[in-house]
This record gives sequence, C-alpha cells and structure tokens, in this order.
Amino acid sequence: MNDTIKNVADKAQETTKATVAKIGEQTKVAMEKGKVQMADYADFQKGNVEAMAEAARIAAQGVEAMGQDAAAFAKKSFDATSEVLKAMAQVKSPTELMKLQADYFRTSFDMLVAEASRSTEASLKLAGDVAKPLQNRMALAAEKMKVAA
Repeated sequence: MNDTIKNVADKAQETTKATVAKIGEQTKVAMEKGKVQMADYADFQKGNVEAMAEAARIAAQGVEAMGQDAAAFAKKSFDATSEVLKAMAQVKSPTELMKLQADYFRTSFDMLVAEASRSTEASLKLAGDVAKPLQNRMALAAEKMKVAA
C-alpha cells in the first residue's frame, strides 16, 4: 500500500512538474508574441504621428500660399481701383463716367468670381492633400486588421 501511495504521489509530482513546465513555456511564448506586438504597435503609432505631422505641414504650407494669393488679389484689385479712380478724375461727360463705372463694376465682378472659383479649387485641393497622409495610415490600419483576422 505504501508503494502504491508513493507511486501515485510520484506520478502526481511528475505530472505537476510537466504541467508547470508546459505553462511556463506557453507563458514565455505568449510574452515573446506580446513583446513583438507591442513593438509593432509602437511603430504603427509612430507612423500615425508622422502622418499627422505631415498633414499639418501640408496644411500650413497651403494656408500660407492661400494667404499670399489673397494678398496678391487684394493688391491687383487695389491697383485696378486706383486706375479707375484716376480715369474718373479725367472724364469729360456723365456718359463717359457711367461707361467707365459700368466697365469697372463688370470687370471687378468678373475678377471676384474668378478669384472665388480659384480659391474654392485651391481649398478643395488643399483638403485632399492634407487628408492624403491620414488616408494612407487608415488604409494601412485596414490592411493590418485584415491580416490579423
């Protein structure tokens, strides 16, 4: 009976040691996988930050360019108005004044419409350019999720 109890105890001890060793090995493998996944996650987040910085850089450049364009338009408009005012000072008849004024208003309106159109196109292009780095990151995230699934 003592031998039987000893054999059962030895067998239980061996089984316990094997189970503990197996659990230790599985834990080690899981830790290694976790370490790799955390490194991948850190790299991915670094890429996200870089994409945000790139988008901000593109936005800043675009806003600066749009500001310069607006200033150029304002100068062009001011110069045109100055020319018309000089011409108005030299008119010799009310008919000539009315024609000059009508031409000025027509030209100013056409310039304003053209500038608004150009500005809208530039804004849309800028929005697309700013979104591009972020869209690329979203595509990469979707690809990683697809591979993980």
